[in-house]
Amino acid sequence: MFRMSSSPAPLAAVCQVRVTPDKEANFSACKRLVEEAKERGACMVFLPEGFDYIGSSREETLSLSESLEGDTISRYSHLARRLEVWLSLGGFHERGHDWEAERRIYNSHVIINDKGDVTSVYRKSHLFDVELPEKGVSLKESRFTIPGPSLVSPVQTPIGKVGLGICYDLRFPELSLSLRRHGAEILTYPSAFTVATGAAHWEVLLRARAIETQCFVLAAAQVGQHHEKRSSYGHGLAVDPWGEVLGDCGGEKPGVVLVEVDLEKVRRTRRNMPVQQHRRETAFYHSLDQS
Repeated sequence: MFRMSSSPAPLAAVCQVRVTPDKEANFSACKRLVEEAKERGACMVFLPEGFDYIGSSREETLSLSESLEGDTISRYSHLARRLEVWLSLGGFHERGHDWEAERRIYNSHVIINDKGDVTSVYRKSHLFDVELPEKGVSLKESRFTIPGPSLVSPVQTPIGKVGLGICYDLRFPELSLSLRRHGAEILTYPSAFTVATGAAHWEVLLRARAIETQCFVLAAAQVGQHHEKRSSYGHGLAVDPWGEVLGDCGGEKPGVVLVEVDLEKVRRTRRNMPVQQHRRETAFYHSLDQS
């Protein structure tokens, strides 16, 4: 049951973890953070991209993957049901529909409700194929990942309507604006940003997405060294609709920050600066294409 407007603002928990290829250890670490968040009053907990594991090679990444019906999602469903908490599982290595023939996966954002039911699955649509030799960054996600076929509608949750993205999706404002048009009050970008790109762009992009959509933005993050080939920037963030940072997990260790998601702040920001009403028709923004 969702809160009435006279009730206190609900609490969301943004988690920061450091996973490895060890799925059992990763589950134990995430479970502790979810339990801590629930004890502190959170009704929805956000875990980052790769919460299940981060593999050290293409072969390991594929071999550790599962279907949505597998053991990992089953365990998180049980955890959500036991704690009566909603979960945003921000980047699950889901075996593709033609797994036996193609051996390729989706990067899937799974929402589980407090009854343990999977209520939404968004498959990452923008894949991180980036070569930055001067920054020491070389990743080609499309070598083993299938791009998702579409956006999914924002999900009604105890904290409001949540629009789903994953990591590199953050760089595409068209996605966030589409989710906003379809009712999103909160955007979420669970991530495993590299150290170099995170230091340069992470906070400014999250704040920009919040400002342009006038949504809360919640971004759980990976932090630290996953294995000898991969490290993540950290700084899991919560940003309000004005672009103010409400919580920051820092750049050094796992942890969790809790933030109030006061939807009146969304309504007030949109009322006082009605950006959406000031938008021109779609054709206006494509008028240069015709010239």
